[in-house]
Amino acid sequence: MRGVTVLVISAFGLLAVPARALPLGLALLALVVAGAGVDCWAAYTGRGAALSLVFAVLRVAAVGASQEWTGGPLNLWALNTLTTTAITLQWEWPPAVSVPVTAGLFAVEVAAAGTGATGTLLPRLVFECLLARLGFILLRRSGRRVDELRERRSALARAEAVSLARKRQEREYLALLHDTAASTFLMVAARVEDTGPEQVAAYARRDLAVLTGAAGGATRQDSPVELTASLRAAVGTGRPAVEVRAEGTALVPASVALAFVRAVREALVNVARHAGVDAAELSVRGEGGRVVVVVSDRGVGFRPDEVPDSCRGIRGSVVERMAAAGGSAAVTSRPGAGTSVRLEWPGE
Repeated sequence: MRGVTVLVISAFGLLAVPARALPLGLALLALVVAGAGVDCWAAYTGRGAALSLVFAVLRVAAVGASQEWTGGPLNLWALNTLTTTAITLQWEWPPAVSVPVTAGLFAVEVAAAGTGATGTLLPRLVFECLLARLGFILLRRSGRRVDELRERRSALARAEAVSLARKRQEREYLALLHDTAASTFLMVAARVEDTGPEQVAAYARRDLAVLTGAAGGATRQDSPVELTASLRAAVGTGRPAVEVRAEGTALVPASVALAFVRAVREALVNVARHAGVDAAELSVRGEGGRVVVVVSDRGVGFRPDEVPDSCRGIRGSVVERMAAAGGSAAVTSRPGAGTSVRLEWPGE
């Protein structure tokens, strides 16, 4: 700011220089141009502040000492160059530097213009320097306050993100635990009919594969996945037998595919354990970025609104899991009419 402002002032000041002093005016303008270049270089690189100060002092001293030949005592070129430099020094340097430098420049100006200029120049210089210093202090305090508020807001946002991530991991852990070992233990404890040791062992092997990641529980969270292929691999050839139908291309992020796979697994486990049938249907439909997966059976059905809150199979392993992935889930069923689980992801 100092370099550009003094350069503009000097360009207009050169117009008022008498013809006899034009070479001197051009030399002063060259010094101002060099000083402006140093000022701009120091501002953009953050280095050379001391060199910029030296050129600022040289400009004021040279223009002030030459004013007798460039337009008479206390001309506007010298006066505005002095005040502009004095003001910008208050922003750039602490009082320990800016005050003595400004006093020295004032002395040079008075020596060149005569003591009669003191009564006009001193009050103006003092007032402008005090106002510049006050404005700088207020602006710096305001900037620090804004920085503190921004940092506090960022810290709160980070804490909230960590808390949400922990809750999401906890929900996923509880849902996965329900899908596997907890469901098997409850089935054994309740002595479900038609469940022999071999079937319990099969459930236990499946649970162990899921918990250890051998059944596709671990995957890259940032890679795209073809959902139909993932679901075909997940349903396998066990019980119940699943007929898979696919329409369109269902390409989703790996984390979303994982949510679909685990929700479908839970729906099929419920079919095997509660529906009283050995077959189910799985349909996958992709429309642009939107994906819809439906798991349906023709079993005994139930009333979803009568399921107690303590049962997390539908709420935790299906509905909340899909919601955490940015999708939704809906269960439709009634006694004697089978069950349909609709999973939907709207796309990015």
